[in-house]
Amino acid sequence: MTKGYLTLVLHAHLPFVRHPESEEFLEEDWLFEAINETYIPLLTVFEGFKRDGIPFHLSMTLSPTLISMLKDPLLQERYLKRLDKLIELAGLEVERTSFDPKVNDMAKMYLWRFTEAKELFQNRYGGDLVNAFKLFQDDGSIEIITCAATHGYLPLLAVNEKAVRAQISTACRQYEKVFGRPARGIWLPECGYQPEFDNYLKEEGLIFFFTDAHGVLHAEPRPRYGVFAPIYTKNGLAVFGRDVESSRQVWSATEGYPGDPVYRDFYRDIGFDLELDYIKPFIQPNGLRKMIGVKYYRITSRDAPDKEIYSLSDALRRASEHADDFIRRRLDQIGRLEGLIDRPPLIVAPYDAELFGHWWFEGPEFLNFVIRKMSMLKDRIETITPNEYLKLYPVNQVAAPSASSWGHKGYSEVWLDESNDWIYRHLHKSADRMVNIATTFAGAQGMQERALNQAARELLLAQSSDWAFIMKTGAMSQYAEKRTKEHLLRFNHLYEQISKEAVDETYLAELEGKDNIFPDIDFRVYAEHKAEA
Repeated sequence: MTKGYLTLVLHAHLPFVRHPESEEFLEEDWLFEAINETYIPLLTVFEGFKRDGIPFHLSMTLSPTLISMLKDPLLQERYLKRLDKLIELAGLEVERTSFDPKVNDMAKMYLWRFTEAKELFQNRYGGDLVNAFKLFQDDGSIEIITCAATHGYLPLLAVNEKAVRAQISTACRQYEKVFGRPARGIWLPECGYQPEFDNYLKEEGLIFFFTDAHGVLHAEPRPRYGVFAPIYTKNGLAVFGRDVESSRQVWSATEGYPGDPVYRDFYRDIGFDLELDYIKPFIQPNGLRKMIGVKYYRITSRDAPDKEIYSLSDALRRASEHADDFIRRRLDQIGRLEGLIDRPPLIVAPYDAELFGHWWFEGPEFLNFVIRKMSMLKDRIETITPNEYLKLYPVNQVAAPSASSWGHKGYSEVWLDESNDWIYRHLHKSADRMVNIATTFAGAQGMQERALNQAARELLLAQSSDWAFIMKTGAMSQYAEKRTKEHLLRFNHLYEQISKEAVDETYLAELEGKDNIFPDIDFRVYAEHKAEA
């Protein structure tokens, strides 16, 4: 019997960004970069485990907005066009850097990576990365969990319970359609939790969720095993608390592995480094520079005036060393807990999936090393999914988790401050309006039903926590404000038309073409009678 368990949780999420009205749109790059640098590399690592007979068990969120984008034919086509441009550029870079062996090796690596990504995306995965992940769920290697429909920050939407219910219900309906079974677990956006959410999660048949450490540690009564075993709410939902120590080793700006000087520097990109005339065909159509994804330098040092050329072999050696350190520290944790609890302790280590590969280029290989090395230590530590753990240890303490979030200070501050507080009065008013028209026109059919469904989509899209987060951080804040205002305006135009029973079909069709998320949505999730059924 193993002495302890590790639950790795990769939260894969991006906001819904789709602009069919433009040939190229900068923010769509968020998806294309994540496919290139995170999702395909993770799938490649998983396939390597299968090929080599390495057992692995981890949890992964595929958020509803991400699923919608990954399955969208327009975005799939645009991703392939982006790859073709990257392959062309990498070929030019191989020629341009032929005089510099170190940089030339990197250019050849990028050419290989982009070419391989196109081969995998087109031929192995048939353009459907969601199905590629589903195959690993079907064979029991990973457990895919859901999230709120558009990653709405639920504690700040909860003044209208229908807004919260709709976020959860819409997500669960999509999950069941895509994966052919009900969702068992959910990642509450930003780990935002408050006690009444238990009822909504229970109604959808969910059996577990995650909170930040203090959500469990401040539970009433205090959990006797801290975050090293789940607790049950009074409704019987299992709550898994984040382990702070394992998170700090990866996330911390000062202590975390990704900041090591040997690793690739995210911010030094040829989109900004090279001559404009040379790079112009590969940046924005208006001539503004952007990140391209070809980077030749290592982090080096914060104080160094010049960056050193990146070495992939050096970085992989360091990733292997960091994997050793990560495992050693988990074993130390397990050793300290031995005999203090009545079961092998569980260490829950959640991370944004996009950290691995996109922000931390070597991240997928770090995970590769961790799981391969751990496979030789099964008597001491094993990977496990939350559902597997609950099957092994179905009896757990009942306690009431505290309201909490992750992020700065742990109580919603990131999503509610002077930079973004203005959005909530509009979101709350729109949610009230949505409940009103959904209840009044619950029997709607035809074009009116289409309009009500589109109003629900626009409200959900306006509620995305990503917009408040971006406003807080200041990066791309104009885009976040624009998206929030656009969806609110679209919702209110539809509300007025529906209320007057005078829907403009041309306007409706335009919105259905732009914001085509959740094609099977049912606006009646907002109707008052739904709560009474």
